[in-house]
Amino acid sequence: MKIKSVNPYTEELNWTYDPLSIKDCKQQIEKSRVAFEGWSTLSVEERVRYIARAAGVLRRNKQVYAEVITKEMGKPIKESLAEVEKCAWACDYYAENAAAFLKDEPVETEAEKSYISFEPLGVILGVMPWNFPFWQVFRFLVPALAAGNVCLLKHASNVPGSALEIQKVFLEVGLPENVFKTLLIDSKTAMKIIDCGLVDGVSLTGSVAAGAAVGELAGKKIKPLVLELGGSDPFIVLEDADVEAAARMAVKARFINAGQSCIAAKRFIVMEDVVVEFIEKFDKYMQQLKVGDPMNPETDIGPVAKAEFVGELENFLKDAKKKGSEPKVHRAEHEKGFFFNPALVPAASTDMKVCSLEVFGPIAPVIMVRDEDEAVEVANSTEFGLGSAIWSKDLERAEQLSKRIKSGFVVVNGMVKSDPRLPFGGVKMSGVGRELSHYGLKEFVNIKTVVVNR
Repeated sequence: MKIKSVNPYTEELNWTYDPLSIKDCKQQIEKSRVAFEGWSTLSVEERVRYIARAAGVLRRNKQVYAEVITKEMGKPIKESLAEVEKCAWACDYYAENAAAFLKDEPVETEAEKSYISFEPLGVILGVMPWNFPFWQVFRFLVPALAAGNVCLLKHASNVPGSALEIQKVFLEVGLPENVFKTLLIDSKTAMKIIDCGLVDGVSLTGSVAAGAAVGELAGKKIKPLVLELGGSDPFIVLEDADVEAAARMAVKARFINAGQSCIAAKRFIVMEDVVVEFIEKFDKYMQQLKVGDPMNPETDIGPVAKAEFVGELENFLKDAKKKGSEPKVHRAEHEKGFFFNPALVPAASTDMKVCSLEVFGPIAPVIMVRDEDEAVEVANSTEFGLGSAIWSKDLERAEQLSKRIKSGFVVVNGMVKSDPRLPFGGVKMSGVGRELSHYGLKEFVNIKTVVVNR
């Protein structure tokens, strides 16, 4: 079956590609292994020169890349431009810091010399999602390359154009042949690659089901893996919060990328004393969002990425109505495109699907709670533990509360967003391992102990 890229706004076909066979993939992996022998022997300083150049290429061609992103998955062009810039930032960060992160670490022992070295593993497969088609790849790819690994990319089937453009970035900087390669393959072929033990590590960002399937295969082959999976991030508003600021940020945190983000705020847990005010202000800011053509620089929300998502999101709202809520929906008309208008679900409850499952779209449920204990109980009530936000003017109180939230990331008076300088990942069903910072850089290395005696 051909790999097709469809524009979610025009509903027209962008590009069509023939997928590679498992035989093609095996031949490429053999070439990648040969490339690893040379790439891994370069110094870190030599490797990151290519990464530094990639930052320049990204910035120089960012309009081209942003338009490909928007055409393939519907993201507003201003968000696509920001995504490309963020990829360049990650390149800058590792170009500047990777050598220090990978430097041998001496340890004082009885021996003449003891130290820890960080050595690359080999061929790493990245299985990446469509929602941030450049950023998700770069945050996996750049640290892995800097560490001395060679990488293969299996991108989501609806963003093949983005996958090929990323490959072109590294061709333009002169990266040695076969150090990084995009494989246009389906999920079954990717699973065969893992099941046959053809790669030395796997990084997957995707659904819990995909993570469980990949994790099972990688586990059977005793291969290291990083899984960044779903999220149902709580956004807690205490009674002493700046409600105006919280509501304004809440709209941004929920509706960025049309709500199609694992770290989007997905459940708004608000104290009884301020819940009415919060809902009023949230609805006000939600209604101000410009929904429409994603190529228009003024657009805040474009279509969702796939036609089938519209029906799935409608079912979430039907379930919420059935269980007692009266959703407030953004007023906008559309002649074409896979649009789902942003919706606020007041009087939400934990038995609603919109509060227990990961909702990948622009729906925002508000759950009223009486006190901190109930807020924590609701926040921790799902199977996910990716990110979370707490709003309070009492910073000490907020920090103490953060210790009770089961997630990999907590932000006080802000929204969760990944940052190359900070480790990123979750707990519970949100995944294992970390990306970014020096922690992410060391996920796909052999942490080798060396002891020298006289």
